[in-house]
Amino acid sequence: MTTTDLLPAPPPPRAASRRALLAGSAGNFVEWYEFGVYGCFATVIAANFFTPQAGTGAGAGVQGGAEALVATYASFALAFFFRPVGALLFGRVGDRFGRRPALVLVIGLMTLATTLIGLLPTRADIGAAAPWLLTLLRVLQGLSAGGEFGGAVSLMAESAPPGRRGLYGAWQSFTVALGLLAGAATAAALATLLPAEALYAWGWRIPFLLALPLGAVALWLRTALEEPPGAPPAGPGSATGRADPAGTTGLREQARAVVLGIGRIMGWSAAGYAFLVVLPSHLQSALGASFRDALLATTLVNLGFAAAILPAGLLSDRVGRRPVMLCGALGTAVLALPVLHLIQSPGTSTHVRVAAVLTAGALVGLLAGPGPAMLAEMFPRRVRCTGLGLSYALANAVFSGCAGLFITALAARTANTAVPAHYAAVACALSVPALLTLRGNDHREPLR
Repeated sequence: MTTTDLLPAPPPPRAASRRALLAGSAGNFVEWYEFGVYGCFATVIAANFFTPQAGTGAGAGVQGGAEALVATYASFALAFFFRPVGALLFGRVGDRFGRRPALVLVIGLMTLATTLIGLLPTRADIGAAAPWLLTLLRVLQGLSAGGEFGGAVSLMAESAPPGRRGLYGAWQSFTVALGLLAGAATAAALATLLPAEALYAWGWRIPFLLALPLGAVALWLRTALEEPPGAPPAGPGSATGRADPAGTTGLREQARAVVLGIGRIMGWSAAGYAFLVVLPSHLQSALGASFRDALLATTLVNLGFAAAILPAGLLSDRVGRRPVMLCGALGTAVLALPVLHLIQSPGTSTHVRVAAVLTAGALVGLLAGPGPAMLAEMFPRRVRCTGLGLSYALANAVFSGCAGLFITALAARTANTAVPAHYAAVACALSVPALLTLRGNDHREPLR
């Protein structure tokens, strides 16, 4: 750690704080709308790209069965494993040249890749090349999503007024929730308005093509962005310097911080994707729910998630990150299985089922609200984009990217429909010791 790491940056003007929050939030919303649409249309994509029969009707999705869905989630997982690469690549840009260039690059790449998915010919059109092209575009999405978190969270945390870092950081998670919710709501609307045959044939392309105008707006906002206070001059030697005073010791400290950060958010990563992304296809493949009902459940769980995030971030500014995140982790570990049983049980009333789904989302929100600010407080500015982005990307690569593949495959092998709950509960229980290492006053200290 260097002496300059201990010097806090001056607080930003309120107008600049709000502009930074808007630019970071809008771009983050678009990124996660684009990324989440794939999860909502997993069964449709399986029918169009990973089913050997190459059918495009609703029946093709059924015929492809679990094998096609596993292949779809393998592509999903591959994109997650490229997120650490994106975190390193774009984090380096953000730390050396500024937050704005990194954020402009990631939104441009995500928008391009998502739009091209909407234009991609299916397996019925070009044969076995279709799933490979889709996987390539998913890799580009993964690179972009890996760079988004570090840049957006660094920007929001560094631009926050005193005593509001948890709330500003929570907007990153909140716009993730809004993006996933928008993706689920768009998919649900299309499933309601279009016949199944039309949805499988061409309707699934619409949400991907919407990425183009949405991404253009986010790109415009980010190009007008100002760097937060305390930013180093742009240039190859600006952020890290050609001679690193911290040396190897500093690298070891940052590596330990990355590992600790992964431990602190592994429960958030696993529970978030088990409930928010994997749930719709799991309800269809394991429980026989209709596409429309599964998407309705996903919309509700994302509503519960979104409703809890900002209050959790604000509360963490008052009482600290540790108690709020521990409530989320312990609550998920204890309640995940009962909540899923209520959702699955045929005898459960509609009102109770809705309450259970909302509760599942809210528990994840308790982790996601304070999480971004907590990670930002772990790293000095000169490596913040890279450090917190890499922690988040690695945790998501292991505990989120593999969630769909692991849950779908294990549920098919064991016929245990409670696999998502067990997965979320175990990961949250394992994250508790790492969360206990948080200090009670970290939220009051200025960023390094």
